[in-house]
Amino acid sequence: MTDLSAEDKKLVTLARATRARIGAAEGAAARDTDGRTYAAATVDLPSLRLSAVQAVVAMAVASGASGVDACVVLGESGALADADAAALGDVAGGSGVLVHTGDPRGAIGGSLSL
Repeated sequence: MTDLSAEDKKLVTLARATRARIGAAEGAAARDTDGRTYAAATVDLPSLRLSAVQAVVAMAVASGASGVDACVVLGESGALADADAAALGDVAGGSGVLVHTGDPRGAIGGSLSL
């Protein structure tokens, strides 16, 4: 996590804590273009299924965010699913979204820009 900015390290902490609190498959955290942060975990109900990234994007949009600058997703796969990339692309800020992916412990394995 040493190559991350202090703001992105905060997102890692939020994503890890949110995932761990409920034992979810994934945790995600995002920072909007105004600097506000959001954290969410996988939602897996009989009538509603959302990845952690989809849930955090929904929270940002429902809060009036005009864009997302950065996102961290932590889970066993350590990767960003296509549907999650699409959701982030829908709310990309002016210069895109920086995405960090990692394992459940918060070790970042990769970063990409959408």
